[in-house]
Amino acid sequence: MVDYLQAVVLGIIQGLTEFLPISSSAHLRILPEVFGWGDPGAAFTAVIQIGTELAVLIFFWRDIWRIAVTWVKSLFRPEYRGQLDARMGWFIILGSLPIVVLGIALKDVIESDFRSLWLIGTTLIVGGIVLGIADRVGGTEKTLKQLGLRDAVLMGLAQALALIPGVSRSGATLSMGRFLGYERETATRYAFLLAIPAVIGAGVFELKDVPDGDNLYGWGPTILATVVSFVVGYAAIAWLLRFVSTHSFTPFVIYRIALGAGTLILVATGAIAA
Repeated sequence: MVDYLQAVVLGIIQGLTEFLPISSSAHLRILPEVFGWGDPGAAFTAVIQIGTELAVLIFFWRDIWRIAVTWVKSLFRPEYRGQLDARMGWFIILGSLPIVVLGIALKDVIESDFRSLWLIGTTLIVGGIVLGIADRVGGTEKTLKQLGLRDAVLMGLAQALALIPGVSRSGATLSMGRFLGYERETATRYAFLLAIPAVIGAGVFELKDVPDGDNLYGWGPTILATVVSFVVGYAAIAWLLRFVSTHSFTPFVIYRIALGAGTLILVATGAIAA
């Protein structure tokens, strides 16, 4: 029963933090350590993220369906190849390649060294500073219509940095998007779409490690956490899109720096293990 209660809490944390630029994987590593539950493991973290990505699929299903259909048509009919949705299909595919390749190549390091709280606390702070600078100096004139191959690949490379817990998939992508001059809501929407192949792929890839490996929980708690993350994540998407249309990323910057500094202090004082 304790495992299931912990799974509900971790599912809520995942749902609340996945789409915010504050790193869900960092929260799933830090908070269980603070609560005395231990590291839930990279497999658990990857699998329950499927829940939040299913929320993205449902929330953006019209956009995703339109992009997929137009992309497939463009493979056979030249008149579709210049359309934005056809290009978006290619951008998402090509932008996903860096995190897929690096994720497979660095799997052992991701599941061990990258889960150090020293590293996570540091990346939270550094990532927060970068996000703050990007949001302040970045332009706001570009929309999805201006998205080209170079920018799509650059945002894909930025997303790959999220293999390090604490960087934040959305945070890295949003930072690059803002540096490239995209408005906040446009960068946020593209970050959602770009994350789908990477997150679902990583979750499916890690399914085999749920019953054993480094996963602290078995199938039951993992499935429950995934369901909870889906419900909470769906609500978080709508809230974030409304928020970024009228606010800057400053609150997230402050929160990241505070959480990172707090984590480093707790580790340095021995209150939690690194």
